[in-house]
Amino acid sequence: MNLSRDTSIALVHGLLDLLPTGDQVDVAVCPPAVYLHDVGAALRGSHLMLGAQNMHHAAEGAFTGETSGAMLTDLGCRCVILGHSERRQLFGETDACVNTKLLAAISHQLIPIVCVGETLEEREGGTTEQVIATQIRGSLAGLTAEQASTLVIAYEPVWAIGTGKTASPAQAEAVHAQIRTLLNELFGSSVGETLRIQYGGSVKPDNAAELLSQPNIDGALVGGAALKAESFAAIVKAAT
Repeated sequence: MNLSRDTSIALVHGLLDLLPTGDQVDVAVCPPAVYLHDVGAALRGSHLMLGAQNMHHAAEGAFTGETSGAMLTDLGCRCVILGHSERRQLFGETDACVNTKLLAAISHQLIPIVCVGETLEEREGGTTEQVIATQIRGSLAGLTAEQASTLVIAYEPVWAIGTGKTASPAQAEAVHAQIRTLLNELFGSSVGETLRIQYGGSVKPDNAAELLSQPNIDGALVGGAALKAESFAAIVKAAT
């Protein structure tokens, strides 16, 4: 729940000024649902994609306050973030919940950005690998290899979100490599080796290049640094 309607639109205009071409990097902006229409209008015809921060699994019905996949595609959304750590931690979303949303997103031709990550307690307790494996298997349960090929996975260590802490490139790469191995196991190497795995945990202009240079880190799910066009654009340029 950051920025207003006007500052959200200004962010898009700033990005388009600073990133006049695609530069071989796919970029999406995911504003609050109430601003999707206006932000979508601002980026229409550009190389920027529109994404949503969440969705409901049902196609329609009496789910007051929720937004369906059909509504998102109607507004021009290309992708949707699912299972963000804040959704899991603050709103009680489980792997099973993420899984139902994931299947719905795929049915509406949305690119699902599925988030996984451990808490500080879990990392310090030495259970990171177990937690990640459980979240991956649960969130992606029942998917065919063809369905899985449309995914993006985002590893976001909960302890590094909004805290100023960042997993070291080696720490992040280790978990990304584990996720890659799991994806290969679940869907075969032809899918697992090509799926994008993003890192999300206090990614900033000054650490983006080193993080993104790791073999299994294919992109970034950017939080606070994406609220200003200059820092967001600097991260995109680091990805080139």
